Amino acid sequence: METTPSPLRRQLMLGAASALVTGGLASPWGGAFAQTGPLKISHQFPGGTLTEGDFRDRLCRKFAQEVEKRTNGALKFQVYPGSSLMKTNAQFSALRRGALDLSLYPLPYAGGEVRELNIGLMPGLVTSYAQGNAWRNGEIGKVLTDVLAAKDIVIVSWVWQAGGVASRSKPLVAPEDAKGLKVRGGSREMDMMLKEAGAAVISLPSNELYAAMQTGAMDAAMTSSTSLMSFRLEEVSKHLTTGRNKSYWFMLEPLLMSKQVFDKLPKDQQQVILQVGADLEAFGTEAAKADDAQIASVYTKAGAKVYDLDEATVMKWRDIARRTAWKDYASKSDTCAKLLALAEKVPA
Repeated sequence: METTPSPLRRQLMLGAASALVTGGLASPWGGAFAQTGPLKISHQFPGGTLTEGDFRDRLCRKFAQEVEKRTNGALKFQVYPGSSLMKTNAQFSALRRGALDLSLYPLPYAGGEVRELNIGLMPGLVTSYAQGNAWRNGEIGKVLTDVLAAKDIVIVSWVWQAGGVASRSKPLVAPEDAKGLKVRGGSREMDMMLKEAGAAVISLPSNELYAAMQTGAMDAAMTSSTSLMSFRLEEVSKHLTTGRNKSYWFMLEPLLMSKQVFDKLPKDQQQVILQVGADLEAFGTEAAKADDAQIASVYTKAGAKVYDLDEATVMKWRDIARRTAWKDYASKSDTCAKLLALAEKVPA
């Protein structure tokens, strides 16, 4: 247990105190900030309901419902799925400016803006949900939280997902299968590993994968198990490599909040937001695992052949990643090197 507040926590405490001292009219729930409309939650994934559909959309809706309940309606939310509010790649910078309130956002999508965030999809670095989930309360979690706080972002809920590969013409299981294929890896570091294995890489958000596969602009797509189903890639694929037993593809897709927006809320509402976010992490993990298991039957039913990874194959990919992506990432900044070293210390 922490004996002193983290830098982010101190900032949040100071921000809340300042708001209480300098704020205007009190809200009905007992704070200095009166919400003028529902807070907007944006994400790129297909929409659904509280109980049906992509679990990332459901997580956002569960979060909205529970925070509204615990604040007696003082905070309300509107969920915008399918990048219906704004384009996928614009969401992170909008959070930083306070132009968007919340987003469930794949962290490495922001790697071009904040290079340290590419740690969120570093091939072979995280190989189990237990390992990824341990980041939250470990030293790496504190450093990553501070990196985001410095960019005006608050992590509300940590969500990890394993992933696999859907391909059109031939399976992509081992590194030697990649040669000559046009592949979407999902991050700069994943792309570096793929290039070393002989693939040509394509950079696209998840919601644009179907069209690229359908037209042949892309031969194979690496993405989360959930996205492999939610975006119906089984309709344009003949082969699937799952992440259900082993995977070198684990992405951090947290629920993020604009720090500018967060800091304007009274402390009690801030605490509710962070507590509900933490409470939903178990749901996120179990839902991701369920999708890892379900995906094989979805693709088999569609007529695709299904393959699993073994430890030896994962280590082949990891070895390539270590000498390319890991090395390159660590060279970018002292903070990148520190994050990588801390991540390597987290047991699998």
